[in-house]
Amino acid sequence: MSDIDQATRTELEAAAFRALVDHLMIKRPDVQNIDLMNLGGFCRNCLSRWYQEAAAERGIDMTKGQAREVVYGMPYADWVARNQTPADDTKKAAFEKAFAENVGKKD
Repeated sequence: MSDIDQATRTELEAAAFRALVDHLMIKRPDVQNIDLMNLGGFCRNCLSRWYQEAAAERGIDMTKGQAREVVYGMPYADWVARNQTPADDTKKAAFEKAFAENVGKKD
């Protein structure tokens, strides 16, 4: 793949990101963030945080809410109301472990 120029690589990566967001938000909104974190070590909130961090690296001022709206396609509270289901104690305990291992201490 070394014959792909940087601009094309960036376009391919952006297309893959858009496909991932579409998959999580349109095709599989039923998949809970807690399950993503517990199994994969990341969730939609991580994607939005990475998006916000990439913007900041480029001098773009973006709030957490704005970044989440990019990923969720709507305000975060709206997505939660439409799609989030309660988590049981087992999932919550697994989340605490996964979050600590993959993201860091919760504020």
